[in-house]
Amino acid sequence: MFSKDIGIDLGTASILVYVKGKGVVLREPSVVAMDKDKGTLLKVGTDAQQMLGRTPGNIVAIRPLREGVISDYDMTERMLKEFIRKVTSFRLFKPRIVICVPSGITEVEERAVIDAGIQAGARKVYLIEEPVAAAIDITKPDGHMVVDIGGGTADIAVISLGGVVESASIKIAGDQFDEAIVKYIRRKHNVLIGERTAEELKMQIGCVFPRPEEQTVEIKGRCLMTGLPRVFSVSSSEMIEAFEEVSTRILEAIHGVLERTPPELVADISTNGICMTGGGS
Repeated sequence: MFSKDIGIDLGTASILVYVKGKGVVLREPSVVAMDKDKGTLLKVGTDAQQMLGRTPGNIVAIRPLREGVISDYDMTERMLKEFIRKVTSFRLFKPRIVICVPSGITEVEERAVIDAGIQAGARKVYLIEEPVAAAIDITKPDGHMVVDIGGGTADIAVISLGGVVESASIKIAGDQFDEAIVKYIRRKHNVLIGERTAEELKMQIGCVFPRPEEQTVEIKGRCLMTGLPRVFSVSSSEMIEAFEEVSTRILEAIHGVLERTPPELVADISTNGICMTGGGS
C-alpha cells in the first residue's frame, strides 16, 4: 500500500512519467481539451493533441505550458492530476514527485510548479534542473556539457561533480523550429500550413546539416493567392534554410556558456563531447 516515487518531465510539448521500479510508464503530449461553456475537461494527452486546430467554437485544445513554464495554472494542475491518476492505482499514501524544470526558471515559476504538483496529489514535490536530470550519474570532477533542446526551451549546462558549473536557458527550441517552417513555407511557396503539419515536416525531413541523400515530402496547405488547398513538395535542403536562424541562436548560446566555463572543464568537454537530449535535438 506504500506510495510510489514518481519522476515527471513537465515539458512544453510532451510529458514523461517515470515510476520507480517500472521505468517510463507514460509519454503523452502536454495538451488539454476542454469545453468552454461547461468548464469541463474533455481529453488529455494524445486524444487532445488530435483536436489541436480542429475544434468547434465551444471546445478549446490548449497547451498549458509555454516555453518550459506554466502559462495556465488551472489546466496544468488538472492535466497533472489526470496523468498521476493514470499511473497510480488507489493508494493510502500520496506519492513523492520529482519534477524537471528549465535551469533559468524564476522563484515564482518554481512555486507554481510545486503548488500544481501538490494540488494534483503529491505528498512532496522536489524540483530538479533538466540538464542535471539528463546527467544524473556524473559525480566525478570531470566536465560534461549537456544540451537539452525541448519544446519551449533549450537548456545548456556544464556539469561537474553532479552540479551545474555554468548554464544558460533560452526560450528557443522545438516550437520555434515549427514557427520557422511555417514562415519559410509562407515566404517561399506562398502557402499557409498549420503547426501540426510543420511539426510533421520537422520530424520527417528536418535537418540543420546536409543529409547524405536529399529527401522530399509532399504536404498540403492553403494557397495564399487563390485561397484553395494546394499540394506541393518540400525538400530536406529547404529545411536547412528554414532552420538557419533558430539553430544559429542555439549555437550562440552554447558558445556563450563555453566562454564562461573554466578552462580545465572546457578541456574535458573537448574530450568528452556534448551530450544532446530532449525531443528537439
